[in-house]
Amino acid sequence: MMRMLRVWLNQENISRDLLLLLLIGGLYSLGIFLSSTFVNIYLWKQSNSYSEIALYNLCIYIMQPLTFILAGKWTKRIDRVIVLRAGVTVLSIFFLMVLIIGERAASFNLLLGSILGIGYGFYWLAFNVLTFEITEPETRDFFNGFLGILQSFGGMTGPLFAGFVISRLNNFTGYTVIFTISFALFIIAVAVSFGLSRRKAKGNFSFRRIMDERKRNKNWNRILQAHVSQGFREGSFLFAVSIWIFILTKSEFSLGLYNLVYSGFSFLFFFLVSKWLRPRYRKKAIFWAGLALTLSVVLLIVSDSIGFLFLYAAIAGLFFPLFYVPYVSLTYDVIGKSWNAGEMRIEYIVVREIFLDCGRVLSILFFLLAIMFIPPEIGIPYILLIVGAGHFVVYFLIKDIDLKKMKIVQE
Repeated sequence: MMRMLRVWLNQENISRDLLLLLLIGGLYSLGIFLSSTFVNIYLWKQSNSYSEIALYNLCIYIMQPLTFILAGKWTKRIDRVIVLRAGVTVLSIFFLMVLIIGERAASFNLLLGSILGIGYGFYWLAFNVLTFEITEPETRDFFNGFLGILQSFGGMTGPLFAGFVISRLNNFTGYTVIFTISFALFIIAVAVSFGLSRRKAKGNFSFRRIMDERKRNKNWNRILQAHVSQGFREGSFLFAVSIWIFILTKSEFSLGLYNLVYSGFSFLFFFLVSKWLRPRYRKKAIFWAGLALTLSVVLLIVSDSIGFLFLYAAIAGLFFPLFYVPYVSLTYDVIGKSWNAGEMRIEYIVVREIFLDCGRVLSILFFLLAIMFIPPEIGIPYILLIVGAGHFVVYFLIKDIDLKKMKIVQE
C-alpha cells in the first residue's frame, strides 16, 4: 500500500514514516476543522460575549507554549512519538469534556481553553520535531505542500458538513454529533501513531542556550521576530473572523460555506505551490502573498453581503499557501543550518513556538483592550485590519536571511 501511495504521489523517495505522519496530520486537520470553528460559535451562542471567547483563546495560547517547554523536556528523555500520542489523547479528552459539560461549556471556558492548549502543545511539539527529522531539504516542500492539501481538504469538508448537520438539528444536538465525530477521529489518529518508528533524543534540554543563540545567529533572531508578527495576525484571526461571519449571516451553514470557499482555493494552491515554487523564489512569494493577505482584509470592513465574505475567502485561500509553504520551509532551513541543530532541534522548535504564541497572546490582548473602548460590532473589522498586517511585516523581518552564507555549525 505504501508503494502504491508513493507511485500515486510521484514521490518514490519518501519514507513510510513520512506518509504516516501525513496521515496523522490529515486526521488531526479533519478533526480540528470539523469542530474548532464551531467550538467558538458554541461558546458564543451560550455566552453572547466577545471577551469570554477571547479569554478562551487566550488560555489556549498561554498553555500551549508552557506545554511546549514540558514536552520538549520529555522528548529528550522518552520517545517523541509518545509525546505526539499524548497530544492527540489530550485533544480527545477536550472534546469528551465538551460533550459531558454540554450547554454549560461557556462557564468552563478557561478550563476548556487550557486543556486544548495543553493538547496543542504536546501535539505540535512532537509533530514539528518529527517533521524536522523525517523530511529532508528535497522532500520538505513536498511534505509542507501536501500537508497543506490535507489541511485544505479538511477545511473544505469539515466545516461544511458540520454546518449542515448543526443547521438541520434542533438546539445544540448538532454540536454534540460533530464533537463526537471529532473525538472518534482523534482516537483513530492515536492508533495510527503506533505505526511510526520509535525515535529517541539524547542529551540535556538546553532551552536557555537556544534562546541565547539569537544573540549570536542573526538569521535565527530574524525568523523568531517573524514568528511574533505571524502570531500577531493569527491570535485574533483564528476566532474573530468566524464570530464576525456568524454575526453577519446568523447561520452555521453559511460559515461552513465560507470555509468551503477558503479551503477549496487553498487546496488547489497548496498543490500548485508545493509542485512549482522553487527555493530561490521563497522571499518574493512571501512578500506578494503577505501584501495580498493584508489588503484583502479591507473586504471584511466593507462587506455587507455574503458575496464579499466569499470573495475574501477566495483571495485568502489563494495567497495563504503562497505565504505558508515557503515560510515554513525557510524556517526549517534556518534551523537546520543553526548551531548544533542535530542535537538541539527540539529546543529550536520550542523556542520558535514560544515566539509565535507571544505574538498570538499580544494579538488577543490588543483585541480585548480595543473592545473595551470600541463597540465590538464596529471595531472588529478595524481590529482585523491592524492585526492582519502581520503576514506582510514577516517579509521585512526575513528579507535579509541568507542561507548561502550560513554554515552548518556543530558543537
